[in-house]
Amino acid sequence: MKAHRVLVTGSRDWSDAGTVWRALNDVRASALLGGHEIVVVHGACPTGADAQTQHWADTASQFTTRPIAEAHPAQGHPTEDFGPWPAAGPRRNAHMVSLGANICLAFIGPCTSRRCRKPRPHPSHGATGCAQLAEQAGMPVRRWTA
Repeated sequence: MKAHRVLVTGSRDWSDAGTVWRALNDVRASALLGGHEIVVVHGACPTGADAQTQHWADTASQFTTRPIAEAHPAQGHPTEDFGPWPAAGPRRNAHMVSLGANICLAFIGPCTSRRCRKPRPHPSHGATGCAQLAEQAGMPVRRWTA
């Protein structure tokens, strides 16, 4: 069975788990209809869209063909250490995009960084940057904003 890869990028403070779950359920249903297993790639942040994605994968595996969750933490992964902050996140995002995916789901909230000096409001840098990299790589990107 060929894998259907889904790259999920999202703000670390994304709070709308229902939107994440609906989007993943839609992609999973489409993949299964096409005879594909689903691999969900995410950045392994313990909060926000990444955490909601992992929770979805853990829960979905109880009811259907087990989705594979492929977590890529920015630091501390035994095979992928993307270096010190603040550049570790963008390097990790570029790596996830370089691995390829059939689609990118982007859950983009407002920037909440205390270090950011841009005028408010504007979208979060990490999820926005990852979605842009995915588009540049030719991936279809679906965006949700908070």
